[in-house]
Amino acid sequence: MRLNACNQRGHHPQSLMHALLVFSHLRWNFVYQRPQHLLTRLAEQWPVVYVEEPVPGAASDHLEVIDVADGVQVWRPHLRSTQHGMHGANEAAMQRLVLGAMHSRRISSYIAWFYTPMAMFMADVLEPECIVYDCMDELSMFNGAPAELMAQEKALFNQADIVFTGGRSLHQAKRTLHDSVHCFPSSVDARHFSTPTADHPLQAAIPRPRLGYCGVIDERVDIDLVAGIASLRPDWQIVMVGPTAKIDPAGLPQLPNIHWMGQQDYQVLPAFIQGWDVCLLPFALNDSTRFISPTKTLEYMAGGRPCVSTAIRDVVESYGDLVKIRADAAGFVEASEALMQRDAAQRLTDERAVQSILAGTSWDATAAAMGDLMAQVLNTRVRPVGRATTAPGARVAATDLTTS
Repeated sequence: MRLNACNQRGHHPQSLMHALLVFSHLRWNFVYQRPQHLLTRLAEQWPVVYVEEPVPGAASDHLEVIDVADGVQVWRPHLRSTQHGMHGANEAAMQRLVLGAMHSRRISSYIAWFYTPMAMFMADVLEPECIVYDCMDELSMFNGAPAELMAQEKALFNQADIVFTGGRSLHQAKRTLHDSVHCFPSSVDARHFSTPTADHPLQAAIPRPRLGYCGVIDERVDIDLVAGIASLRPDWQIVMVGPTAKIDPAGLPQLPNIHWMGQQDYQVLPAFIQGWDVCLLPFALNDSTRFISPTKTLEYMAGGRPCVSTAIRDVVESYGDLVKIRADAAGFVEASEALMQRDAAQRLTDERAVQSILAGTSWDATAAAMGDLMAQVLNTRVRPVGRATTAPGARVAATDLTTS
């Protein structure tokens, strides 16, 4: 994607109109989730620049530029600093690299979109026409959250024009903090998961029945629950698809009927899910899961598979009539057995209920609704809302860029 030329009808060739400048704590090439779904769709309307948190320990400060999708470019800062994340020690270098890249690409009219409040230092040097906070998680409750995160989020609420939340419980927690908070729960590309596909080769030789999970394996997953299910039913196979994060992989239970598949590409997830008899949402009930709205719930449904979950609030309140809610390994075993033993009439009833749910949501509709809200702000904006007193790039003539 070239960001120094017009890529939308009607755009002036010397300036990018209304780009989306996104600041995120998540790597684009990590798990394909909410940011990727939304931004690849919004890129049909606005070119997207996705600024990741920096990679520390580089020989020199430079910006790696990666074209990842039509209309979407990732900017990955590599810094000499040894500090990880949007740390205070990285602020000046991040500002210099990003402003330099904006200047060289003539990005002068843009929306600033934040996934992490820890990137608020960028607002000091930007002049966006609109500020968006897509609050997809309660990051302050995650293990290792920076102490200053809550103060930074308060500052972001004070400057944002629009706030989106990634689930209903999160919306309940944030709706009084800003006068324009909109609930956009995670959605699904139903066609992607429902299109029949062959069993994935990595699990083709694994016997049935199979119970499966796909997603990040971190402090939010109850590993003891997974081990308990496997121990109670050694004749069942548990397939765990996803990368580990913030936990030691060496500590994962190594039972013969638990299969750790590691991170897999989003494109092949249907080949796993459609090969399972029951899908699992084995989340721990702790601070880090208090406000989650698991995307995989709808993906499991679109894949045509029944689900068992712990009592995650957004799952219970939105899908509790269809998803079995259980508290322990024995409960998961009992519910899974019941789901696998359903007769044809009950399966048809459940399928109709699932189709009714899926008909009411899509990533296309979610992105379009978000885009409409941003367009409303742009239509009424008379001047930029950032705190910068100098135009982006005016203090930086050039920056070190590498292109992938």
